[in-house]
Amino acid sequence: MDQHSAHAPGPADRPADRPAPRPDRDHDTWTTIDELHDWLEAETGIPPEQDLLLRMLKLSEEVGEVAQAVIGATGQNPRKGATHSWQDVEAELCDVIVTAMVALRTLTPDAATVFAGHVRRVAARPRTPLGP
Repeated sequence: MDQHSAHAPGPADRPADRPAPRPDRDHDTWTTIDELHDWLEAETGIPPEQDLLLRMLKLSEEVGEVAQAVIGATGQNPRKGATHSWQDVEAELCDVIVTAMVALRTLTPDAATVFAGHVRRVAARPRTPLGP
């Protein structure tokens, strides 16, 4: 699709035969995050303070990959054209989430509880429009 089209493809343009996403109920996400954290800790070989800072910086790298995928999915770089799909954007967003979870786990071994508490607070926020 060229950059002058009236409609840019988006998540709503998924094929009808693609099933709706469903969380894997048999897998504990935080167990995987703990395993990834432990593996990174064992492999890094750098001081913990530096490792923590680099984990936080890794988030910026991953967010940049989301931006690159969105630009590629919309074909907004005239030199490159369409280079990514919306499924690529989904995958990059998942990388951001996993990277953030590992970063949170690096800050605290109780990351799952901290995150659950935060989600509860976000869910309890009023959902009324902000006034002028």
